[in-house]
Amino acid sequence: MAANLINEQLQSKEDEEAVPEEIWKYVFGFTPMAVVKCAIELGIPDILENHEMPVTLAELASELRCSPSSLHRIMRFLIQYKIFQEKAVSETSVGYAQTPLSRLLTKHGQRSMADFVLLESSPVMLAPWHKLSARVLGNEESAFGAAHGGDVWGFAAGNPGHSKLIDNAMACDARLAVKAVTNGCPEVFEGVTTVVDVGGGDGTALRLIVEACPWIKGINFDLPHVVSVAPTSTGVEHVGGNMFDHVPKADAAYLMKVLHDWGDEECIEILRKCREAIPHDTGKVIIVEAIVGQENHEFKDVVLMLDMVMMAHTTKGKERTLKEWSYVLHEAGFNRYTTKHIKSYHSVIEVYP
Repeated sequence: MAANLINEQLQSKEDEEAVPEEIWKYVFGFTPMAVVKCAIELGIPDILENHEMPVTLAELASELRCSPSSLHRIMRFLIQYKIFQEKAVSETSVGYAQTPLSRLLTKHGQRSMADFVLLESSPVMLAPWHKLSARVLGNEESAFGAAHGGDVWGFAAGNPGHSKLIDNAMACDARLAVKAVTNGCPEVFEGVTTVVDVGGGDGTALRLIVEACPWIKGINFDLPHVVSVAPTSTGVEHVGGNMFDHVPKADAAYLMKVLHDWGDEECIEILRKCREAIPHDTGKVIIVEAIVGQENHEFKDVVLMLDMVMMAHTTKGKERTLKEWSYVLHEAGFNRYTTKHIKSYHSVIEVYP
């Protein structure tokens, strides 16, 4: 018994000594984001992607026209974080090469998340984090509003450059999420001939849905200033409007990462408009959103981080538990729903009148 007590005391002492190492992750927690952003802006993932062989420091510095010393320090850091890797070029030299992570950071790759990194690391989106405690204490209605004097959508409408950042980032997410939906549960689109993507941004998600399901006619519905610059896409019609006023008629309404931007009252209102837009007997609403509290879910930490993003960047937005989803769905007049898990932090919620 005495031996057990000594072991417990030793373990406790070891735990206390481990605290300083762990705390540095929070002291310098912004560093990985900042350095990854630097790599994207320099175009390093794209350069490595365009070379069949590993690229030496001298070659990379020459192509970037930058200091080899500074570049070496950047690459050393990113190798430690497994963003890039070192590979032998010859018996006496090594070069830099891509990893699965860095391939997600090329600027034009089909699976690229580079634009999402650039949005979340932008000064506009970082500033509200400094107002988070004021939001929690109720001193500010919105952390984003405290930083910028309005909500994120009003800010985007008045700042085309930031609006473009948002559209590009949402397109990144859409490419991955839609593939996860169409691969993981393609049956959600069976028997559906028209789909309205509510809050569909530049139409990326709907374009991918129509490509995977060519029998579908798509209606990309978003604010006028958003759809006015959306690219033309076969099988997709862009329609401007406000989802709080109406939603265009279709067999199914598709909402991906829209409802989490809003509080319960607004979600209920949006869902009611969707219910009015679909056939009462055969229609449905397809929601692609995160669900908080799913045990053994590989993306559960991502979901909780995203919930904090909602707190920083929206007034009432949040990620919801299944119980919270059930509440807004029933309040909006829907009778039943099913949930499906996919290879993403999103889940698919099919909702029926």
